[in-house]
This record gives sequence, C-alpha cells and structure tokens, in this order.
Amino acid sequence: MLKKNTIRNYEFILSRFQKHFGDINLSSITSDDILEFMTKVSGNTKQNTKKLRFTLLSAFFNYIKNSTDPNFKNPCDNQALKRLFRAGKNIQFKILEKDIVDEIIFRTQNLRNRIMLELMARGCMRIGEVLNLTPMDIEERKVIVQFPKSGSDFETVFLPQKVIDRMKKYIRDNGIETGAKIFPITYAGARLVVKKAGDLVGIKVRPHDLRRHAATYASRSGTPLEIVSKVLLRHSNLSTTQRYLGKISDSEAIRWIDHLHG
Repeated sequence: MLKKNTIRNYEFILSRFQKHFGDINLSSITSDDILEFMTKVSGNTKQNTKKLRFTLLSAFFNYIKNSTDPNFKNPCDNQALKRLFRAGKNIQFKILEKDIVDEIIFRTQNLRNRIMLELMARGCMRIGEVLNLTPMDIEERKVIVQFPKSGSDFETVFLPQKVIDRMKKYIRDNGIETGAKIFPITYAGARLVVKKAGDLVGIKVRPHDLRRHAATYASRSGTPLEIVSKVLLRHSNLSTTQRYLGKISDSEAIRWIDHLHG
C-alpha cells in the first residue's frame, strides 16, 4: 500500500501531466516532450525532487506498458534523461557542536526567537512545523505536528519541560488565542532569525542545521538509533536517518575510543 506522501507526489505529477499533454495519444509522446515537461514542472526544484518526479512519471508509463500494451515504448526510458534526472550526490553537512548551539540559544535575547531556536535544536522540529504551531497543539511534555511531511494525520514531538514552560509563558504574556499561530512570521523571516542567531557567535547557521544537530547530539550521547529515527526525527526508515547524521572525524573517533576504554 502506498504512503500518503507518495500518493500526493503521484497526484502532483500526473495532474500536471494531464494539463500539459491534454488528450494526446500517449504513444506519440517522445523523450524530448518529457524533457520539456519536466523542465516546466521541476526546473527550479532540488535535484532529488526532480529525480523523484521523473521516477514517478516513468513508473506511470511502465504501468501502461505492463497493463495495457506490451509494445508501448516508455519515453522516460532514455539514457540522457536518466542521467539528467538522477539523484544528486549526498552532501556531508557540518554538524554544530553542543556548546556552540547552547551559546547561540543563550545569547538570543528575544524570547520568541529563542523558543523557535529551541524547538529546532532541542525538539528536532522542521522550520515549517514550528511556524504552524498553535496553542492547542501543546500538551504536557509534547507538541502535536498537524499534517506533517510524512503524510500522516499528525506526529508527536517530545520536548524538555523548560521549553514547554517557556512557550506557555510566551503564549500567556502575548495573549495568543487558542487557534492562532504562535509564531506568525514568514519562512524568510524565520530563516533570518536563525541567521542572526548564528551571527552572534560568528558562524553561518541554517534552520535545518539545528534539527540535524539535535539528532546527531542525541545519537552521540548514546540514544538508540531507533529512538533518534522514529521519535526525534520521525523518519519512516533508518537509512534516511543514517544519511542525516554527521560524519565522524578521525579525531572524534579517537575521543570516543578513549572515553569508552580509557
């Protein structure tokens, strides 16, 4: 059974395919036509998004071939197209150390901005999830993420009590209504909050760096990978989490060996 997120991706690409090609006979569509279509719908997206959409479109044509016409030629079955829309190389991100993240948070004087940073750096939350939070999403030691990236109806984020308490106080002090957004700013505004926080300690920081730090710090502190993956990052599989975590340098590996064995 397909996941909700996969279904949404199929709906996206096939609805635009229908709009672009209309009632044209599928067998008359060429590889050049596919290139024009893919450039139109995915020209400004990340390489992995282009790869995903191309793969889904190719799967659609293979379904036509396997279910209706064995002689049908899949226009996506073209080496040049496959090279053009293959996945991008995995990027190894620099992981922020805990003392740096702590300093970024402690030096942020604006309470709203500090809470946003903590939700990303302590709760592994994505920037979009933070911006969509409302007071009614907050429970005792957790917040509920509505309509998450995974396609589930909701996901649960567990947080330190002090972060929950600060957020509740902020809501009370600012009279934020139950259904209103706690942080009613744009994505660009939120990214600027993170950038300015990094400027305080002289480093470049992006929102996802804080989420990645939270996961890597938990993993290196002995938290089981299953907890990091399923509870903190809320990934559907462990392989995604393993690509997400920071690479261990030789010097860090030696420090861990010394810590473990003296």
